[in-house]
Amino acid sequence: MLIVRSPVRISFAGGGTDLPAYYEQFGGAVLSAAINKYSYTVLGQRNDDRIQVASSDLRILETWRDVAVMSPQGNGLDIPLAVLKDIGRDIAADMFLVSEIPPGTGLGVSASVCVSILKALSTHLHGPLSAYDLAERSFHITRNKLRRPVGKQDNYAAAFGGLNFMTFHSDGATQVEPLEFDPGVSRELQSNLLLYFTGSAHHSSTILEEQEKSTRRQAATTLEALHEVRVLADRMRDAMSSGKLTTFGLLLDQAWRAKKRASSGISTPRIDQLYQLALDHGALGGKITGAGGGGFLLLYCEPDRKQAVRTAMAAEGISEMAFAFDFQGTQVIVNDPFITADERAGSRRTFLSASAAGEM
Repeated sequence: MLIVRSPVRISFAGGGTDLPAYYEQFGGAVLSAAINKYSYTVLGQRNDDRIQVASSDLRILETWRDVAVMSPQGNGLDIPLAVLKDIGRDIAADMFLVSEIPPGTGLGVSASVCVSILKALSTHLHGPLSAYDLAERSFHITRNKLRRPVGKQDNYAAAFGGLNFMTFHSDGATQVEPLEFDPGVSRELQSNLLLYFTGSAHHSSTILEEQEKSTRRQAATTLEALHEVRVLADRMRDAMSSGKLTTFGLLLDQAWRAKKRASSGISTPRIDQLYQLALDHGALGGKITGAGGGGFLLLYCEPDRKQAVRTAMAAEGISEMAFAFDFQGTQVIVNDPFITADERAGSRRTFLSASAAGEM
């Protein structure tokens, strides 16, 4: 049995500049952190030349024989099917997928699922991939095979874990710079961040498609907003690295106000109302964590204001989700062929009776 987990992420600044429409022209950058909420892929062997895929999140179960002739388009299990087709190998296995966070909540769950599946299958086939390869290949599958208007940041956050400054170059190359600073600053930053589910999931495709079209036609409002969030990503990295967290919180507010100008669907009246309520009770800044329209609201509050913000959010019926930073990225957490009697290991093990074991 093989079990792989991949983290989801919270992004601080630069979202939208990781879309090809932007970085191919200007180069992009994103500041983000992986958190300890995971997507899991569980892989077990079969002996009937079929692959059975079950998704707990989507409540779908399908059994396939000839993946090569199938199309992911219109299939509820499009991500695992697209990964299997990209690998191009016949696999007999049971695959079970489950995430701690539902899709459509702005934390990069779909990318986390894709990276997790790719890691599990490449490990199963004894063709391990580096974190860079995992991230880039899963982005390719989602962007080019499934034709989703996604950016790169989610795949890289899932593959690498940690707090990172990611640079997306115009030639398509990506550089991941892990942020190194005093552990006390990291703990303080984590403690000062609050994460609230706004009560509505969303599909980001419409927002991202609109943003990409506006970027390609060089609409002034969209480009000015994205240029600003790109600059703010640099400034927030510098503030975080130097331990100036109050400055970081104030810049988070600036980045959110700039990001909202990039597309009309990024915020909603409800999101604006909740955000203003948080500011009124002492939050320094915040943002919606994904493309916008719903999902999780991230807030930065210094210690003496956290309780006031929590009380105000609770009065609105908004649930807080506790989290911590993840510094491991996508990883295999169980790889035991013995569990499924793998012919290379499990079937060669010998069981001893209790009496025989006692004589050894």
